[in-house]
Amino acid sequence: MTTRIGVVVMAALLALYLVFAIRYGVLMLGLDGVVPVAIGIALLVLPLLAAGTIVAEVVFGVRAERLARRLEAEDAVPSDELPAVASGRIDRAAALAVFPTYQQAVEAEPGDWRAWYRLALAYDASGDRRRARWATRTAIRLERDAR
Repeated sequence: MTTRIGVVVMAALLALYLVFAIRYGVLMLGLDGVVPVAIGIALLVLPLLAAGTIVAEVVFGVRAERLARRLEAEDAVPSDELPAVASGRIDRAAALAVFPTYQQAVEAEPGDWRAWYRLALAYDASGDRRRARWATRTAIRLERDAR
């Protein structure tokens, strides 16, 4: 629940920032000179690009969380108890040791979003965040296509 409140607060702050940035961007466009006009254009374009990126990340997070809840409701979350190092992170060597299990599950069932999401969890535990996001996106797409 606190995550949702945080998202709402961040969205409200982003909206406030966009209002001010667009207002000052329009004011800058009304001034004479190349530099103020260029700054005005930047004040209009860059915040909108940032907002689009933030919205895409929030949508990704919401969809990934929905898949995690479904997996948990189906009691299909991986039950591997991986040891942690002193910092609290999962021991990478232990994560790499169980990784082939999840990779083989995806190879056996490439259309199963559950297998892809579990693979994403294994990638994340192994420290490979880029591939974890890729596998999560694949799981989201497969789950959406299955509906």
